[in-house]
Amino acid sequence: MSGKYTEYKQLNLPSISEEILAKWKNENTFEKSVELREGKTPFVFYEGPPSANGMPGIHHVISRTLKDLVCRYKTMQGFQVKRKGGWDTHGLPIELGVEKELGITKEDIGVKISVEDYNKKCREVVMRFKDKWDDITQKMGYWVDLKNPYVTFENNYIETFWWCLSELYKKGFLYESVSIQPYSPAAGTGLSSHELNQPGTYKDVKDTSAVAMFKISQKSKVKIKNFDGEAFLMAWTTTPWTLPSNLGLTVGPNIDYALVKTFNPYTYFYINVILAKALIGKYFKPEGEKGDFENYNAEIKLQPWKIIAEFKGSELEGLTYEQLLPSEANTLEKIQEITPGAEPFRVLLGDFVTTEDGTGIVHTAPAFGADDFRIGQKNNIGILTLVDKQGKFVEGVGEFSNRYVKNYKDEKDYVDVNIDIAVKLKKENRAFKVEKYEHNYPHCWRTDKPIIYYPLDAWFIKTTAVKERMVELNKTINWKPANTGTGRFGNWLENVVDWNLSRSRFWGTPLPIWKTEDGEEEICIGSVEELNNEIKKLLQCWVAKQINITCTKEY
Repeated sequence: MSGKYTEYKQLNLPSISEEILAKWKNENTFEKSVELREGKTPFVFYEGPPSANGMPGIHHVISRTLKDLVCRYKTMQGFQVKRKGGWDTHGLPIELGVEKELGITKEDIGVKISVEDYNKKCREVVMRFKDKWDDITQKMGYWVDLKNPYVTFENNYIETFWWCLSELYKKGFLYESVSIQPYSPAAGTGLSSHELNQPGTYKDVKDTSAVAMFKISQKSKVKIKNFDGEAFLMAWTTTPWTLPSNLGLTVGPNIDYALVKTFNPYTYFYINVILAKALIGKYFKPEGEKGDFENYNAEIKLQPWKIIAEFKGSELEGLTYEQLLPSEANTLEKIQEITPGAEPFRVLLGDFVTTEDGTGIVHTAPAFGADDFRIGQKNNIGILTLVDKQGKFVEGVGEFSNRYVKNYKDEKDYVDVNIDIAVKLKKENRAFKVEKYEHNYPHCWRTDKPIIYYPLDAWFIKTTAVKERMVELNKTINWKPANTGTGRFGNWLENVVDWNLSRSRFWGTPLPIWKTEDGEEEICIGSVEELNNEIKKLLQCWVAKQINITCTKEY
């Protein structure tokens, strides 16, 4: 044997690491591993890009090690593995960081700072720690092309995305609609289901819950067999702030309901209430059944009650009731102005109603729940959005106007508006039970503030149109471990909904949809060349109009 070898007196891992990295760099080992396999079967790898507006962490090292293992293994098998690095530069994390740095909120954009200057700042901030990322990438021996990365704010990347969207548009898979989405008032944006399922987003919180009493209207009392007195429908909610936007009550068609004679535990008024028979035990003690009605008063703790009628939920359909919290902002005229022909304040039938909790009667505010929205659309009860995008009541909601529904501003002396709504209901004989309720509630993964469900205009990809094909193709994938494909991912595909891909952001990829003001014409641009051609047509049309030549779309 010939040749010289370095003798190591002791193990020095940092030194060995530096030597290997230097050797790889001097000999262009990574580049050669790709070049020497030119013409071989490609194994395509695009890195799920990190964002360079923050420092890399140990979790990035772990995930990149796993990626590197796969790429090196495929290279050893003889594949040509070009490894495209990338940078994720758009989105909520960047905007929040910039707004904090500039001391502004989303509402200040376009007022205190121009959109152009705001986006310029985002562009600067997003690559602030790129040198740190490059350094750790090289030190950990992660082989990826850093010289030619894809960058999501660059026009060539955006143009590629436009092309993808235009292809979907041509196939009828891209459409605009209103939907009820998880929305973060603190961040000023809707959140995807992925964002809503980030670790730690669901937190155990104690909220004020209320069982509200909706008074059946005079004209509907006759529909209740063998009864002619005053009666209320009981509905439970953990979000009393949605009650001013109530437009319906939903019951299960096959659920058994009971009309119960009793007393209001706060006002001690004699009342008759309707709730699911299976849930009576939740609100009344067994020993109080057929109790002493004649002598009941505030000093007696045992509340007497008695079932005086029973019926299926289907028999309640169409009952009308008096509006619970009327105000200037939610009059019938206002509701019908928003939704012409709307018929609110009715009992509806819904298959999502259960007797697992609550009263078996669901308070329905179409603006603030997906099920509520669907059944509201189906039954034309209208929609009322009495909370703005900052998370506070709009003008015209009486004493609750301009108050935040949650403590979004970190006010030390914040007074919970839900408590005040519950107190109002108690005083007006419209609350049967008010208590703190502990439950798991979603929060914004970036601001750590609670989200609300809110109606937003959005663009969707019609993933449901190809669900069966995706399920079929998923079964052909060799998942490791297998239960990834059949379990979590497979279940997700089986229950897939149309994908909301739009966001209300300034710093992001612009959607290439152009509409006329009257909404009669709409085009989806698929390239910069196509955009320039359309601009030329517009300019030609404008010139033609100036000299009184008739302008057509083909001009």
